[in-house]
Amino acid sequence: MSYERVNPKHPDKIADRIAGAIVDLAYQSQINPRIAVEVLIGHGKCHVIAETSVILDVDKIKKIVKRIAGKVELDYVEVPQDPHLANNQNGKIRCGDNGIFKGSVLTKEQKELARIARNLYFHYPSDGKFILDGDKLIICQSNATTEEIKERYPNAIVNPLGDWTGGTNVDCGATNRKLGSDMADSVTGGGLHGKDLSKADVSVNIYAFLKAQETGEEVHLSCAIGDEKIDGRPYEEIVEIARDFIEGLGGFEKFAEWGLF
Repeated sequence: MSYERVNPKHPDKIADRIAGAIVDLAYQSQINPRIAVEVLIGHGKCHVIAETSVILDVDKIKKIVKRIAGKVELDYVEVPQDPHLANNQNGKIRCGDNGIFKGSVLTKEQKELARIARNLYFHYPSDGKFILDGDKLIICQSNATTEEIKERYPNAIVNPLGDWTGGTNVDCGATNRKLGSDMADSVTGGGLHGKDLSKADVSVNIYAFLKAQETGEEVHLSCAIGDEKIDGRPYEEIVEIARDFIEGLGGFEKFAEWGLF
């Protein structure tokens, strides 16, 4: 089997991190905000659309974008959440999405690749992409020489095209475009990032993943907008399990750095 990881400075992950930080901002105003954020960034531009129940401070959003992405021109659009969807949640947390979900047990290879990616990011905190295909390890790490990487991983294929710069000055990034990296074999239809906990794409994905690791068996779930129970549990419980997971990582921005593992 082949597995891929990207690090938090990949342009798609920068987009995920900005979206996550904006969700964190909404949670600073409300216990259970309703928000969905899409980010497209690249070549000095950052476009953000937020559908939200919370009026957000644009100056704080500008600071978020600058902190994560550097000096870019921000185009920010904020609109209220659809009132019909908002009414679905009145008085009780109910499922905010249709969806199918799969929780898969992580393999030793997936864990090993995650370890390698984190180790390299610690030493080289810039855009990086990594593949493990059987015994073949491919490392594409920007702003580092092949010789440096070879000292750490002598059997790896390193930067086969040569040295490269990486980042949003040479590439574009968009939210939820690296779900294979973030979710491994658990990928289905829904994206993890830029959404509040009422969204099944966040909470049910997290719940299914955690259950798979706990039971050692693959988990398959489905739900509809408005469901009050999933997998025989009140949806509120699933949301709280996901909240604990997110808070344990340090928030939605931290969640966006590496995804589920």
